[in-house]
Amino acid sequence: MKYIDREWILNHADAALAASPVHITDAVAPMSEGGIHDYYSNGDYWWPNPNTPDGLPYVRRDGESNPGNFDSHRQMLRTMRTHVAHLAAAYTLTSKEAYADKAVQWLREFFLDDATRMNPHLLYAQAIPGICAGRGIGIIDTLHLIDVPYAIEALKRSAAMTEPVYSGLKRWFADYLQWMSTHPNGIEEMNADNNHGVCWFVQAAAFAAFTGDGEMLAFCRIRYKESLLPDQMAPDGSFPRELARTKPYGYSIFVLDNMTTLCHILSSPEDDLWRYELPDGRGIRKGFDYLFPYLTDKASWPLPPDVEHDEGWPAQVPSLLFAGLALDRPEYVALWERLDPDPTDAEVRRNIAIREPLLWLQQ
Repeated sequence: MKYIDREWILNHADAALAASPVHITDAVAPMSEGGIHDYYSNGDYWWPNPNTPDGLPYVRRDGESNPGNFDSHRQMLRTMRTHVAHLAAAYTLTSKEAYADKAVQWLREFFLDDATRMNPHLLYAQAIPGICAGRGIGIIDTLHLIDVPYAIEALKRSAAMTEPVYSGLKRWFADYLQWMSTHPNGIEEMNADNNHGVCWFVQAAAFAAFTGDGEMLAFCRIRYKESLLPDQMAPDGSFPRELARTKPYGYSIFVLDNMTTLCHILSSPEDDLWRYELPDGRGIRKGFDYLFPYLTDKASWPLPPDVEHDEGWPAQVPSLLFAGLALDRPEYVALWERLDPDPTDAEVRRNIAIREPLLWLQQ
């Protein structure tokens, strides 16, 4: 694949070979109501209350991330995802078992081993001190896990990916999908009317495809057509709820990137979401018609700059590659190749859900 940078992949995979696995049990969250195997995080935009002696309850400042919030588990989850994805991509390119051995070690220790595993739920994600122990909105924290099933499948032919490990990983993702589709927190997030709802369906679709849950995949297709697209996209292809935020540029990129991922996961010859349109023309093509000019020329963006992290966008998001290939738009692929694959801004990196598109194009 001419648009896949082999050297970039192998350099990152070699760095992953030298890294030690991380686990959420490595960091104890002092304010968590759960145990050491339970993922915990705080809501990004919540800050200590300046009007109370103990800072409780926290107060919200939209778009302003609190650097003092607990985010160790989020960082560990992303680190695991990133290293596993790089290692699996390198194994795909080279068939070298060393890459697979290390990737499977990371996966086994993070998801399966009794001493270090993460429990398959997010009861305590994006908690707000003084207000709640966890929220449905926190399910977006596991968006980065969508890379992992694709990495697992790429590693399946390796000697390291034994049947017990493979089956155990499938059970973990099936259990997590069951939790996020039945627990009140998950149902709340599923019904969110902005990028959070989109990201719930991206995760559900990726995990359902991995675990063979055809019923969930069909449900995701229906909701894309009957809810996500008509309720969130405007006639011009923009996403008004993201434009209304204090970071409209970054959020617009983020939501379109994830809508595109849904099209990639859910499209089939019988049901091609890439070309699906509402009667008024709204569809993924329309979303790119709106945003692509502002990705190529950010100076033309008609809204105020984002209050934070504006300088980090645009960066190399997989939607440009996926849509460019699926819709036969080589200019999208050309822009993807020009943009930075390794942005240094932490929030920009966090808002790019897929690190190794190669894994997604192989399956």
